[in-house]
Amino acid sequence: MKASIIQIGNSQGLRIPKAILEQCGFGSEVELEVHDKKLLIKPHVSARKNWAKSFEKMAQNGDDQLLEFPSSQWDEEEWEWR
Repeated sequence: MKASIIQIGNSQGLRIPKAILEQCGFGSEVELEVHDKKLLIKPHVSARKNWAKSFEKMAQNGDDQLLEFPSSQWDEEEWEWR
């Protein structure tokens, strides 16, 4: 498909048909990358998306306990505790 680059204020833009947006799964934000003079547009994925669900699942499975690390011999012998 051929598309024209259009003027949008002081910038330029590209109109992407709705059908293509839906096929790509784009929301209101996208990630843009340039590789070898080619533009890659991909859906923006939040780094913490679904964390709340994951934490709930961990709690249900009893998998949300604090990990305690056993002290080592070095801790007991090499440190001077005051």
